[in-house]
Amino acid sequence: MKKEVMLLTGAGQIGMAIARRMGYGMKIVVGDKRMENAQAVADTMNRAGFDVLPVEMDLSSRTSILGLIETAQQYGEMAMLVNAAGVSPSQASVETILKVDLYGTAVLLEEVGKVIRQGGTGVTIASQSGHRLPALGAEIDAQLACTPTEELLNLEVLQPSHIRDTLHAYQLAKRCNVKRVMAEAVRWGERGARLNSISPGIIVTPLALDEFNGVRGEFYKKMFAQCPAHRPGTADEVANVAELLMSNRGAFITGSDFLVDGGATAAYFYGSKE
Repeated sequence: MKKEVMLLTGAGQIGMAIARRMGYGMKIVVGDKRMENAQAVADTMNRAGFDVLPVEMDLSSRTSILGLIETAQQYGEMAMLVNAAGVSPSQASVETILKVDLYGTAVLLEEVGKVIRQGGTGVTIASQSGHRLPALGAEIDAQLACTPTEELLNLEVLQPSHIRDTLHAYQLAKRCNVKRVMAEAVRWGERGARLNSISPGIIVTPLALDEFNGVRGEFYKKMFAQCPAHRPGTADEVANVAELLMSNRGAFITGSDFLVDGGATAAYFYGSKE
């Protein structure tokens, strides 16, 4: 029997929390570069009554993305996209961050946008890091939003001579995610579908724990200690926002980014500098 399909990319805590919130009654196809991660999410959710299929996929490869979409379409119409795949500044090189978080996300949004059903919705997980990057100017913003996907990595702003380190690459990738969502939301709208992004702050996940224990660990711990919420967030708090955006209650919201960081970005710009 055909079902509505949710495509979940990235077998992590945030993606699974959103899928559990929104994926009941649907066929959920979860893709991750590591099959064991996708299988772990599928096992957990299937034991809780969901219908989840794990698939190995590489977000940096258009061929792999198209294969994932083709697999998902075997089960029914594409109704929802949850893109929570990506790598962090402590996990990967500049080149990998740009290929996965920036290029891969752009390709995924483009390709899903070609098949999403009328009334379909999508969210992609960006980051507070994209909000900390100084303004790039209207011209560069437009380039990040609208450049054909196969030409994105050729942009001057993304060349190694302009990128200081992996954190800077990550910030650029996440800024691109937000701009890309704005542009793709227009195209998705032609199919009667909606697309938004969520920019979480420090959320307690295995990836975040890598950051806490990495070279910038003290910086991150200080960040959430000084933010107005005085704590890191949870995956379910991100899912709260995704539920609004992906449900009928968010029917007038598309092409938008939602900062969910406990006020860390506000404190970064306007809080105490001590």
